[in-house]
Amino acid sequence: MSPAAVLAPVFVQVALTLGLLVALGRVRWRVGREIGIRFEDIALGQDRWPELPTKISRAYSNQFEAPTLFYAVVALALATNLTDRVFVALEWAYVLLLLAHAGVHVTSNVVPTRFKLFLASFAALALLWIWLALRVFGAV
Repeated sequence: MSPAAVLAPVFVQVALTLGLLVALGRVRWRVGREIGIRFEDIALGQDRWPELPTKISRAYSNQFEAPTLFYAVVALALATNLTDRVFVALEWAYVLLLLAHAGVHVTSNVVPTRFKLFLASFAALALLWIWLALRVFGAV
């Protein structure tokens, strides 16, 4: 597979992360002014934010948890030149599920729906690693 095909989902994942960061900054700035949050109120990570900034903050933080394994598997697959259509399809599945998860997280935040999306994304990530391992050891 071409590097562009393999890296396209990575760029979408990075765009999600950066988009959440921008949204978080904008919402915190607006809400902070509206309800009078002072820098001293949040300087040490105190939890003074209302629901929307908190939801966006958690969705943003999530992008530095399991997605680190996504970045690692893609880097290893590229370095070993073991990418194929199955790998790219699994990448897209993972990233699209993360987009859906983040969308639910920052809007309705229905936990059962969010959890199902998390489990599905976890399965896609696990399959990415399994597929790479099978390719590395010549099983496929």
